[in-house]
Order: sequence, then structure tokens, then C-alpha cells
Amino acid sequence: VACGFERVEVEVTGPVGEPVRAAYAWHASGTPGGSGPAVPTAVVELAEASGLRRLPPAQEAPAGDAPARNGSAGHASGAGASAPAGGPAAHGGVRLAPLTATSRGTGELIAHAVRRGARRIVLGLGGSACTDGGTGMMAALGVRFLDAAGLELPPGGGALRQLERIDTSGLVPLDGVEFVVACDVDNPLLGPYGAAAVYAPQKGAGAEDVRTLEAGLARLAAVAAHTHGLTGAAEHDGVVRSMGVAAQPGAGAAGGVGFAAVAFLGAEIRPGIEYLLGLLGFAERLAGARLVITGEGSLDEQTLRGKAPAGVAAAAGEAGVPVVAVCGRRALGDEALRTAGIRAAYALTDLEPDPARCMAEAGPLLERLAAKLAADWLEAPAAPEGRAAGAPL
Repeated sequence: VACGFERVEVEVTGPVGEPVRAAYAWHASGTPGGSGPAVPTAVVELAEASGLRRLPPAQEAPAGDAPARNGSAGHASGAGASAPAGGPAAHGGVRLAPLTATSRGTGELIAHAVRRGARRIVLGLGGSACTDGGTGMMAALGVRFLDAAGLELPPGGGALRQLERIDTSGLVPLDGVEFVVACDVDNPLLGPYGAAAVYAPQKGAGAEDVRTLEAGLARLAAVAAHTHGLTGAAEHDGVVRSMGVAAQPGAGAAGGVGFAAVAFLGAEIRPGIEYLLGLLGFAERLAGARLVITGEGSLDEQTLRGKAPAGVAAAAGEAGVPVVAVCGRRALGDEALRTAGIRAAYALTDLEPDPARCMAEAGPLLERLAAKLAADWLEAPAAPEGRAAGAPL
């Protein structure tokens, strides 16, 4: 929107089945800066409709209850917090639903944009509340995920172990629509670095939930490959091996939505920061700059797997401009930072080690960090790397 896109609001299905007000960004040409093919473009952020920040309170299901089956993937019947009693408190004070949360609302946003005439959909992945392999998104676009009896599975990744057939005969017309996945992580769908193992615990999943979700995603990949003729994903001989689409970097993003976007929509996965920097004209803005400051909440191993600071550092490095970072906490050593192209990092926890106080006083602490950063890189007579005093940003 800051780049000239129009914000379009739509009421869609939230992650636990309740309606939420979400939005996507629309531009008639998709190129506010005047570069690239001029086609109607919608930028859809998964977190808008299917993310943790939009997750309403979920009613807790009785222990041991399975999600109720009502024959429709469009209603979160039985959606509840599947974490065990006394399990993790949910994001923002609500309970999470790791086995039943759905990406359906994201598919509804896509469908709305296509009906409006979009010919390019840029799907931003991250911040999701679900681990459903993108089945909710595809259900909203007309795909049916069926069990052995031919009944549609209920929402969420927990039911995917029962998947027997995928029916795409009702897929909405998407001829001529280009799909681009903008993604900041390179996780595959399955395995120790996959969607369930790495991200499901952040969405309230306990150890048993993670195993259930991993099995469901593996089943989705296998059925997609073997019973529907989609690009190879997984083989079963007692051991699950990810291959093909499931092994593609980014397939595990947003609870496996990356996999569905590639397998069913023919999407191209691109680094999210690459797309945004291009949209913002970042390369042109670097002209004459002496320093770039980037950052995120936690500088850690995930940063190195393609997240925004690494992308900013790579782009600035190509232009020969040094990069420093600010963050809430730092979990990377100097060598790892240098490998990512970041000369130095300034963490709030360097000033206040108590995480609770650090978050409560983030603003004042950040001001103190900014003063130190300026003294180190801009004001000192002998700034690092020979930077001149008072060098402009």
C-alpha cells in the first residue's frame, strides 16, 4: 500500500472458522515504479486471513475428541485448542488450534482478487496459524480433499492422515493467472527442518501434535504425487523421503502453503525480501548511501535462511554499502553475521538482559542503541571501516 497499491478489504474465514476482516493490496498494473510487466496484480499476505495475529479465541475441545466431520471443508466444525490441558498459552492471550487451524481465508482472498481481474497473485507467506499444507487455501479455490469414503476432510492438518484422493475438477478458472510466492524461509515441507517440526510448536503444537501433523503432510505429499499425478513429493517404504515439490526450498513455509502453491497453482517461489526491495526501488535508493541499517526481532539461524536482514545485506553488499543491524536479541556470532554481510549488530538485550523488561521498554532501549550506533558509525572521528564522521545514511 505504501508503494501505491490500493487496500481491498474482504470478510473471509479465519483460522479457526470464524469470520475475520482481512485485506489484500491491488494495483491495476502491479508496477507503481514503472518497471516490469504491467498486469493487474494482487498482493495477498497469508497472515492477514490465516495468521496468528488474526486468530480469534478457540473453544477448547474435550480431551481426546476428534474434529467433528460435517462434510464441508468450509466450516471449522470442532475446531478447538488441541494442545493438552495446561498446554501452551496461545498467541496474544488466545488458545491456539494447531491440528484444526485452516488457511481457507487466504484462498478466499485469492478468489476475490481473481474475480476482480488479477492476472498476477503475489502470495506473501509467513506468520500463519495453521499447518494444513495449504489444503484450506485450495479448498476455497474449489479443490476437494477426500477420505476413503469419499467424504471431504475437516479443516486442518490433523485430518490429513486420512487423505485418500484429491479432486481438482472444481478448481476455479485460473488460466492466465501467474502465481508468485514471496517467502523469507527455505524450509522443505517434511523432515527435521520442515513445516511441522520447525514451526508447528510456535502455533501451539505439542510433541504428539507435531508427529500427527508431520504424518498428515507426508500423506498429502504422497497422495498429490501418486493418486493425482502431481510432481513427485514423497515415497513410502517405511521411511518418508521428501523429494520433488516437497523438498523445494520454501515448500514448508506457512504450514506447507508453499507446497500447495507450487503443486496446485504452479507458483514460482521467490525470496519475499527480493520482491519487496524491487517494488520499493531499493537499488536506486542506495545511490549515495554510506550506511544501511536493517534488523528484526531476533537475529538467529532463521535470519541466515533468507529472511529480510539477510536480503537487505545482500542487496546493499552488491552496491558496496556497509550494513549494520538492530534487533531485540542476537543469537549469531560475529563470523555468522559477517557471512550474512552484516558488519555489526546492536541488540536490546545487550542493554537489558531481562526479556520482560526488554519488551516493555523496547522504545527507550532502541533510542539508546541508535545513539550508540550513530556514535560508532556516523559521528566518531575514526568510525569503523574508515567511515567519515557525519556520513549520511
